Parts: sequence; structure tokens; C-alpha cells
Amino acid sequence: MDSTEWNWQWDPSLYAGSAEHYAVGRMAYPAGLSDAVRDELGLDGSGRLLDVGCGPGSLTLLLAPLFAEAVGVDADGGMLEVAASRSESTNVRWRQLRAEELPADLGTFRVVTFAQSFHWMDQALVADRVRGMLTPDGAWVHVGATTHRGVEGIDELPHPRPPWDDIDKLVVRYLGPVRRAGQSLLPTGTRPGEEEVMRAAGYRGPTRIVVGGNEIEDRSVDDIVASVFSLSSSTPHLLGPHLAAFEADLRDLLTKAADNGLFSERRREIEAVIWR
Repeated sequence: MDSTEWNWQWDPSLYAGSAEHYAVGRMAYPAGLSDAVRDELGLDGSGRLLDVGCGPGSLTLLLAPLFAEAVGVDADGGMLEVAASRSESTNVRWRQLRAEELPADLGTFRVVTFAQSFHWMDQALVADRVRGMLTPDGAWVHVGATTHRGVEGIDELPHPRPPWDDIDKLVVRYLGPVRRAGQSLLPTGTRPGEEEVMRAAGYRGPTRIVVGGNEIEDRSVDDIVASVFSLSSSTPHLLGPHLAAFEADLRDLLTKAADNGLFSERRREIEAVIWR
């Protein structure tokens, strides 16, 4: 798909009401991701980290111990409230703004990270602005992951896998067949062409690091409900007056499929793509 065909426009309702669900419903990044980024970039506890589109701080808080200071920015105030409530670190601060508003007097950074967020942004603009915020030895790290659901398969796990196909059908029944995102639709998915954008902005690379994968995680009915509500395509606000009915149907579906309220999933690999 040519990037010119992608004309979705961001609006503040993209993840409205999903912050608390996101923190519960998304599987955690593996601890090995922090070690891999540290080793690849030679991090020693100095310098600063900027996490752009930080959401509830999942990546920010994982990587913060590698730096003297970490800053998480997100356009959604609810996400930042949850992030602040999860943080016990004294070297982390939070700022509400869109990536397109950078540099926003934030200064320069040794590492700037984007985790499951860059596809929502004006990529060319953000890539250019972030380039001016990196120190001479700085790096851009894009963490690509699918953390709301695990790997598909038919191998036996301790508990049944969540019935994701049936969950998707339920979402379609309530919200229609075309993916929702904020006040708009995404008939062709999220924005493509990241590598072309990065090269055009003058970045070198990329170096790719893959960590994790195949770890088995047990998840409850509540976890899966939260996972569904953490998605931009099924955030609570999209369901409006049908929210209670949808959740009741979802919980009924999950309860019938679970083993004493539990599911199991294999985690997916996490890829860090590093540009300099």
C-alpha cells in the first residue's frame, strides 16, 4: 500500500478510556529486552531516555534504570496518570504532548524509543524533529510487538488459548467489519513505510534485535477483557451505550471457554529496531 493512500487523522479519543485496561491487559515486555538494548548501545546508567507515545509507561519503566533520567510523553492524559501511579522510580517524569509537538524544550537524549506508537504519528515530521534531539552518540529504538495476544497454535498448553477468533467476531458484531480508530476508520490498517521515512530523514541502519518468544503466560478472564478494551479498535468509548451489553457478552464467551477462569498463551517475540 502506498503511504499516500493512508489518510487517517489522529484525534484525542484514540485510546480514550483504555489506559487502565492497557496496563492490565497487555503482556509485559520481557526483562531480556532491557539487557539487549543495554548491551547493543553500551548503556552505563548515564544519559537520558525519551519514550514517545509511552502509554502507561510499560517500556519507559523497564528501561529507566539504564539512564540517569527518563521522560515519558503521551498525548493521552489518562495514560500518563496510570504511568505515574505505576512508577516507583525517582528518575522518571511524564509530560502530556503529541509527538508532533516535539522538541517541546525537553532537551537532548541518548536514546529515544517508540513502542507500538510510531504508526499513529506524522512519521516524516516526527523523525526529523527527533533527529535534532539525539546526542551525537544517540539512537532511535523502535520496539515492535503484539502484546495483547499470544502466538496462535494447536500445541497443548496448561489451559486453553483465548478464543480470539470468536472475540474478533463479537467486536465486529458490535462495531462493524471495518477497523475503528478514534473517530475514524482504518480500512487498510495502520501507516506503512517506516524504513523509507527513517532513511529519508538521514538515519543509518537499522540494527535488529529479537528477544523473548514462546514463554507461556497464564491469563484470566479479566486479563482478556482488559486486553480487548486496550485496543484502539475496541476502546470502551467506541461502544457507547452498548458497552455493558458488549462486556456481558464478552465475559460470557470467555467464561465458557476458560479452564476455571484461566487461559494460557505463548508470548510473541519482541523486536527492537535501532537507527542511528
